[in-house]
Amino acid sequence: MAYQKGEGKSVVIALGGNALGDSPQEQLELVKNTAEHIVDMVAEGINVVVSHGNGPQVGMINNAFDYASTHDGKTPAMPFPECGAMSQGYIGYQLSQAILNEMKRRGIMRSTACVVTQTVVYPEDPAFDNPTKPVGAFLTEEEAKRRAEETGYTYREDSGRGWRQVVPSPKPQRIVEFDAIKDLMDDGYIVVSTGGGGVPVIERDDSYRGVPAVIDKDRSSAKLAADFRADMLVILTAVEKVAINFNTPEQEEIDSMTVAEARKYIAEGQFAPGSMLPKVEACIEFVEAHPEGRALITSLECAAKGLKGETGTVITK
Repeated sequence: MAYQKGEGKSVVIALGGNALGDSPQEQLELVKNTAEHIVDMVAEGINVVVSHGNGPQVGMINNAFDYASTHDGKTPAMPFPECGAMSQGYIGYQLSQAILNEMKRRGIMRSTACVVTQTVVYPEDPAFDNPTKPVGAFLTEEEAKRRAEETGYTYREDSGRGWRQVVPSPKPQRIVEFDAIKDLMDDGYIVVSTGGGGVPVIERDDSYRGVPAVIDKDRSSAKLAADFRADMLVILTAVEKVAINFNTPEQEEIDSMTVAEARKYIAEGQFAPGSMLPKVEACIEFVEAHPEGRALITSLECAAKGLKGETGTVITK
């Protein structure tokens, strides 16, 4: 059945790692809390698309298959794109179920849909010339060289701890399942999609092929939100507001900033590369592609208040 679309804003929410656990059992408990905050928004009439990270999860799946294929001789090694799809499936299942259960508990007559998502990347992206993102199990140098010869993948020594496969992190160009996500959203579903940034694929001769890579989920969420022309992109993290001079006596929380101000802070080195920087960059990409939209960075617990303009850091054109 079709469900009635909410009368409020359309919002793409990118969940941070603090919303998920390190194991399926821990995650199942954590997503219940996540679902409560998401359904708070749904109850206000907001139309929600939820994306999520998958770093620990895809690593766990990749490590398990690597170990099994190395030790039992019966289990085949699993290609990295397939590991990404598996992680989308089980994280999406748990998120969708938790949101659905919470809506039923509150008597909200809507449903959820999980879309395993592919994201087109360009084979000419410079990231493919310099794979940097370590994934999978630690190997000896001998094992790594053998795997490299067998698969063509790149392996590098990782901080004296062993050798690991490294994959590129290219820029997302297009969400393959965008039309399906939009149709479901228009029909009133709460959609879980673009998990882990989507499975990276390249497009050639009118067909798609998965490639071993990791796409930043905030950038994919920004791309989805811009194409959807969402009212807001909401990137959820561990802090209520973005801060400059972080962790110093001069720390200052920011209520709002323009793209120009954000770029100035980036040039000053205010945001850590592995933490706040990619989130701010994703927000910049969203509002530059969709100037009528606004981006919000805040914590999961403050998301509903942030959408009302009561907290968080808002980025505008």
